[in-house]
Amino acid sequence: MLFSRVQLSVFVFSLFLLLGAIQIPLHASSQHDWDATANLSPGYEAADNWDISVPPSVNATGNLIFETINSLMQHWPNTRYRNGHTIVPALVRPGNVFYHGRSDSNTPTTPEWLATDPEHSLIFCRDLNTDSGCWMLTVTVVRPLKLLYFDGSSAAKMRDGSMDSQDILAYGAVIPEKYRDEKERINTLCEWAKGLNVDGFVRMEMDFEIMLCDFAKGVEVAAVNLRKSIRARPGRPDQPRPPPESYPPYDDSEHRPHSNDRHNSSTPDSPVGDAFITGSWHNYFPGDTRIQLDLTQLISFYDTQLVPSLVEERFGKERIEHRLLGISPQDVLAVVNRINASIADSYFGSGVDWATLIQLIVKRFSGRLEMVQYILNSTTPADSASENENLAKKVHSHLAAMVQPYMLATVKPSDEDASAEWFTPVYKLCSTIYTDYIATSAIHSHLSTSEQLVLGGVEQTTREICRVVTGMWVDGVMNGLDQDLYKPSTIEDKDGKINALIGSWRERINFLMKWLDWSVWLKCRPECGFEEICYLPTWPFRVRENNDSKRDPQPKCIPRM
Repeated sequence: MLFSRVQLSVFVFSLFLLLGAIQIPLHASSQHDWDATANLSPGYEAADNWDISVPPSVNATGNLIFETINSLMQHWPNTRYRNGHTIVPALVRPGNVFYHGRSDSNTPTTPEWLATDPEHSLIFCRDLNTDSGCWMLTVTVVRPLKLLYFDGSSAAKMRDGSMDSQDILAYGAVIPEKYRDEKERINTLCEWAKGLNVDGFVRMEMDFEIMLCDFAKGVEVAAVNLRKSIRARPGRPDQPRPPPESYPPYDDSEHRPHSNDRHNSSTPDSPVGDAFITGSWHNYFPGDTRIQLDLTQLISFYDTQLVPSLVEERFGKERIEHRLLGISPQDVLAVVNRINASIADSYFGSGVDWATLIQLIVKRFSGRLEMVQYILNSTTPADSASENENLAKKVHSHLAAMVQPYMLATVKPSDEDASAEWFTPVYKLCSTIYTDYIATSAIHSHLSTSEQLVLGGVEQTTREICRVVTGMWVDGVMNGLDQDLYKPSTIEDKDGKINALIGSWRERINFLMKWLDWSVWLKCRPECGFEEICYLPTWPFRVRENNDSKRDPQPKCIPRM
């Protein structure tokens, strides 16, 4: 039996381990003081430490794990953060229909791609050499298909990291120069999947797609002859797209829209643009629900215990620059072993609905945090002391609304000792109310390893939200903004203190929202008109300024048609 490259590398590495030739460190060495449990529950670090002045570790990844899970199978956030860090087992149930466009009616006998929406498949439904139209294969699932999902823009043919996680499985290492070797990639991945009860893989570019390993297993195929479309590619009105070898790699440097001309952007008036429109249907939660993810077996490259070698690689970098280059061979082995175990595991987890829990937290805080930031950033200090105090009271009312559900009746600052941490019960209840039962009851013993990671991400995220919000609210109370709760006897230089308070609030809310980096805050401002669509630059329409491939894409309105 032939070995794939990754199977061979795993075998060789395992042999070295048995011979004692390689010593695996307990954690990656680093000049920075990082905590190997930084992505776990804060309780692992200091169960009773509720010092509101202590922020998360600089290398903590709980916020990244939280937002990654919040973004799975959603087109918008995975367009922005194209370098995926998550691999999740997935299931497609019988009755779902997918599409494969081609120039003939033959059913593929080798691994090929399926579009989740027909508009995406139409890009490849053509035969430019005849007038016989083109062919669309409708592929109906007849038994559950087991897949692996790579998050990010994992189908974008780009050299700067979008395919890193696939490289880990296909080649046992990140090989950037293979970013366009799509036929080799699908064949190698499907070779790896043989014997593992995996039918294929899920990726995303303009829309989601499935890499199906065998068209003779689990699906029924029918061919439909369609009128072909020879509409030009965006930016090249005189030249139609040449026929593909299956799904061809686009050159991401070609056919860019003019970044400074809103109406010269690549519009949906093309087969590729139509695919972008259908992809946008899956922009936000719950995403494309035809592909159901098993979060109890999720594997994250932000798991600092599973993949410690990437901690140093990420240090000091913005999330847009995170990728898997620099991962150690032993961490590759650990990831592959975890994936193998997750595929083989028939355990269905604790029953906790993690996706709904995370959405609940985002809905509870996202709008209110955004409102506080808007008020603070859109207003400059006034000449009038009373105007500044009114601004501070307005902000404080929004902060009070966020902490109100956790404001115990017994919580009140002491007139004798106003500096005591009287607010700790509010901070603690706010941080733990959504996860306390999961973390402390018998259900905790039923959490899978992946669920423990997710729990840690949720706990760390809610703790930091509540630390910042509670701290801002408390500072307002102690400055006399809620005199029903606390009335200072005297405040020297009241106007100066209110101005300082507003400045401190602005810094803290901006830092918190940057740390959370929720995709719900990434939007076109002002909102687009009815005949426009909010567009986030993406492959193959990517807009690069100064040829900087790591530029953080930002949305803008473009014509819908």
